[in-house]
Order: sequence, then C-alpha cells, then structure tokens
Amino acid sequence: MTISSSLNAGVSGLAANATRLGTISDNIANSSTKGYKRVETDFASMVMSSSGGTYTAGGVRTTTQRLVDQSGSLVGTTNATDLAVRGKGFLPVALATEVKAGNGDPQMFLTTTGSFRIDADGYLRSESGLMLMGWPANPDGSIPSYARDTSADLEPVRINRNQVTSDPTTRVTLGVNLPADATNAGSTTPAQVLPVEYIDNLGRSENLTITYTPTVPATGSSNEWTMEISDSTTSAANNPIGRYTVTFNDDPANGGTLQSVALIAGASGSAYDPATGTITVRVNDDPAAGDPIEITIGTPNSSEGLTQVGDKFQPLNVSKDGSAAGSMTTVEVDENGFVHAYFDTGITRTIFQVPLVDVPNPNGMVAMDKQIYMPSPESGNMFLWDAGDGPTGDVVGYAREESTTDVASELTAMIQTQRAYSSNAKVIQTVDEMLQETTNIKR
Repeated sequence: MTISSSLNAGVSGLAANATRLGTISDNIANSSTKGYKRVETDFASMVMSSSGGTYTAGGVRTTTQRLVDQSGSLVGTTNATDLAVRGKGFLPVALATEVKAGNGDPQMFLTTTGSFRIDADGYLRSESGLMLMGWPANPDGSIPSYARDTSADLEPVRINRNQVTSDPTTRVTLGVNLPADATNAGSTTPAQVLPVEYIDNLGRSENLTITYTPTVPATGSSNEWTMEISDSTTSAANNPIGRYTVTFNDDPANGGTLQSVALIAGASGSAYDPATGTITVRVNDDPAAGDPIEITIGTPNSSEGLTQVGDKFQPLNVSKDGSAAGSMTTVEVDENGFVHAYFDTGITRTIFQVPLVDVPNPNGMVAMDKQIYMPSPESGNMFLWDAGDGPTGDVVGYAREESTTDVASELTAMIQTQRAYSSNAKVIQTVDEMLQETTNIKR
C-alpha cells in the first residue's frame, strides 16, 4: 500500500539523518584531535519496483566513509620528534603493549602524525602508546637493503641515550709554508716539527709528528726537503710510518709551489698521488694493515697544501676529520625519514630510517582508535617508500597534523540535518493523520 510505504520511507529518513548527525557529532568532537580524519555520510535512494501505476516509496539508505586521504594543515611544535607527513604516505607505528609483551613481531599500523618522545626503555613512543617503527642502520650509518612489500624487517625505533661514540680520523689536510732560505747553501735552519692530533678507533687522542728537514747543498739552493711522519701508537721499530722527498719549484711562474713528491726507497707509506695531492700512512703499529689516514699536501704547481715561500715556518691550515668520544644529546628525524643521533662532540650518526607506507586506496583501510589505520584488501597492497621518493611526500619534524574537520561546514551540515529530520518526522505525522481519516470512514 502506497500510504504504508510512505510511512516506511519517513522512518528510513529519520534513521538516515540520525546517522548523519552521528558522524557530524564525531567530527565536531574531534575538531582538535591531531591527525583526525573526518567521516562523511552519503545518502542513496532505494527504489522499489512498481506496477499498475502504483508507486511504492523505497526510502533512503546511508553509507559512511572516513576520508583518510584528506590531509590536515601542519602546525609547528617545539619537540624535534613531533612528526607529520607532508603529502602522501603514512608513518609505520606499533602498539606499545604489543612491543612490551614481546610476542614476536608487532603488528604494523599506519598514522600520519605523532608526538614521539624517548621513554624509559629508549623507544620513540607517543602519548597514546604508539611506537615509531623503522629500519635499523649499520654501525657506519648506512641502511641495508630491505624488502619493500612487507613490514617484517621494521623494528620499533629505540635510542640508547647512554651511548658514547667517537669518530676516528681518516683524513688530514696540511697547509704549511716552509722557509725558502732553509735550503740555501750554508743554511743552519733546523728541522721543522709539526705535531698533528688524530683520533683512533677507540676515541683516544693520538699524535702524528711530521718533521720537515731541509736538504742543504754545497752551493746554490736545493729547494728540497725530507718529510718524515711518525705515529705515537707505533713502535720505534716501525717508525717513521712515511718518508718522502719534497721538491719545490723555483721558476718565475710557479715559484714556491710543489714540484714533486717521492716516496723514499724502502720507507713505509703510499706513493704520492699527484692527481689528488694525497699520501696515505697507516697507524697503530702495523705498516701493512694498520688504520689508514689520508694526508692531503697539495697538487703540483698549486699554492694549496705545502709551499716554500719567504723565511718563516708557518702552519697556515691544519684540518682533520674525526672527533673524540662524546655523549648523545638529541635525536631528530629529517625530511627523508632518517633518524639522526647528535652528540656533544659534533658527531651525527644515522641510526634508523623511517619509511613512508603507501597504499592504492587509503580510504579502504580499517580505521582504529588513536588515529591509526590498518591495511585491508579494500585498500590494496602496501609498499614502503623512502620519504620524498616515488609518490610519497616527506617527513616534517617539529610539526603535527591538525584535524581535517571544518567546524563551520559541520555546523552548517547539522542545520541541514536537523531540518531534514524534522521534515521526515512531519511525513510520519501526516501519514498518521491520513490513516486516522481512513479509519474514520467506517463511522
């Protein structure tokens, strides 16, 4: 009966608008929830088959969808490990309860933002109990090759705040001027000694002693020096660790610059490379397999490195890499997802890489508490990208993502919903009155 179908349509209208009001209420309630993705209600008509010119009202049905692919605006914070994704992609996280339980590999969930801080056990953990996940780096800071279509290799990011580390010296650059008159006949200029500190593999301070001895000819000027390099960790039997004959130009165009460097026969050390201007010596009392240190002394005909000008010995520029043992001070995540540990000696170490996870249909993921999502068959297969690579965006530190709720739009939708609900209630009231009139016909 058409009048009865009208009643049913009105009832379905009430239920549909009640559902919409529920999603609006949820959106407004979470308007200040970081990383919240608003829910949208869609209406679809139900058409009943009609025959004989009689129309049957089908009513309305609703579907709700969380718009996970919408991004909220980013706001700055003062915490380096407050993270947000700018663009496409999700941060992999795990529940702290699963990690602490130690029941195998924790389930990976996805989120777009989180305020992570180091907890008592060293994990980067959010206030809602989520732990950031990533790939651990090698001791040298490189990231091994991991499978990108599975989360099996991901681990909760764990920071050792008590870690002490050092960076051994591998390169030294010498900018030294030698006195030109020291190589003249009759010169009594003594050997010039230059100590250079370096850091060994255990973070200890050691010394290279570089001695420049002029070659004094019987007549004229030799423009030649013997350079000996000794190591404080090497025994007397194996010192010096390098001996070279250094000759300088004296022509008008290149006067005072390097002419040649030759390894003295039978001495330790590598041959001089004129293309790079370097020699290599080995420390720690092993002339064959000791730790190498590359020393840059300059290329031929260049004023950089060793020179012979004037009458003074001048160490103008002595620089080196490496640093002594230091303690960790801060941890930051860069735009490519690399987790860097900073030490009070200036060392920076890469300890993890946080990938960004992408799925073909983000709205098909299963939404859970705490603004996290779980891939599903509807979302498609996931892939773990390097942040900033492929279709994904980048990671922003010192930032959080705000809710995607627009309160003004939700309040407007609430007014529309209220009016629609009232109209459907009026339909039911009208049907009731019509049914009452039908009953009155019998009187």
